[in-house]
Amino acid sequence: MSFAIIETGGKQYKVSASNILKVEKLNIVKGKKVEFKKVLLVNDDKNTEVGNPTVEGALVEGLVLDNIKDRKILVFKKRRRQNSRKKYGHRQHLSKIQITKILSKGGKVISEIENKKMSLSKEQKSDKKTVKKKEVVKKKK
Repeated sequence: MSFAIIETGGKQYKVSASNILKVEKLNIVKGKKVEFKKVLLVNDDKNTEVGNPTVEGALVEGLVLDNIKDRKILVFKKRRRQNSRKKYGHRQHLSKIQITKILSKGGKVISEIENKKMSLSKEQKSDKKTVKKKEVVKKKK
């Protein structure tokens, strides 16, 4: 199984083709391609390339599926014995990305996803479910 370790948003992620991951928000529109050039390690089935600090010429391509908000994190601050309390929430902005290709030095494709397995379809899917109402026919007596 081939994989790569990339860095984005100050964090490191272990990715392989067809992985869907949530990263810090990227200013890229939904449906566009994104390239990660900070590749720290590339591994195919036979050999491993470790960067110092990055692997030169290695590249990971992905597809932005959506820009979303994470679940709410509650922040509660209290100063004891002073009747001072503060409670507020925070929702982090994230980008949902599907990894499509992993390229090593010289543009050699290590791992690639098939076009059939891409999650973003051509027609925009809505999150809302549509329910068809049944028509009630009243019989006349």
